[in-house]
Amino acid sequence: MRWLAIPLGLALAWLAFTVSPLWSLYDLAQAVRRHDAAYVEAHVNFRTLRLSLVRQITAAMRAAAETDTDLEPRDRQRLNDAAYGLALALSETMVTPDTVIDLLANGWPDKLDLERPAGARPEGLAIRKLDRLMPYYAALEMRGFRSVVIPIPPEAARAERTRIRLRLRGLSWRLVDIEMADLLRQQIAAKLGRALARARIGASAGEER
Repeated sequence: MRWLAIPLGLALAWLAFTVSPLWSLYDLAQAVRRHDAAYVEAHVNFRTLRLSLVRQITAAMRAAAETDTDLEPRDRQRLNDAAYGLALALSETMVTPDTVIDLLANGWPDKLDLERPAGARPEGLAIRKLDRLMPYYAALEMRGFRSVVIPIPPEAARAERTRIRLRLRGLSWRLVDIEMADLLRQQIAAKLGRALARARIGASAGEER
């Protein structure tokens, strides 16, 4: 029976390791509930988060431009060219402790004045009791030994899920990425596209004068 001790010990160690991100997730959920900006600032990698949001917003804007049949080819190219700059500017306002808390609290950045689609339910990182961690454990995806992706909330439809990525640093897990829900990316792309269209119309009117 002694030969069973090694594989059993390894299995228990792996189980403990896969459970460990949930404790960080629970602490993060409590910080979001308390609106603890200091905790969030200390446990979020804002540099990687900013780069990720720029990529997501840029891709969403370009995808929206490609499928918009009302755009002329010249305007579509202008929108594609301007997408990165607009995404970079927006990410600067989104990547703050307060805005991260706002996004995680209900899956929608209310401070950015984006209209939530009708029928979308405000669900976020709400873990008031430890037994609530079980659905998160069932839904988490290990990415190697140092990274894990967790959908929020785990029961939501794919288009309404916010997916966060935690990375192990030392003995603690830090938030390094937030993959916005499809609905949110689409709303951001639409808002930036409208802003760019208004700016283009205003510039054209100025040239005519």
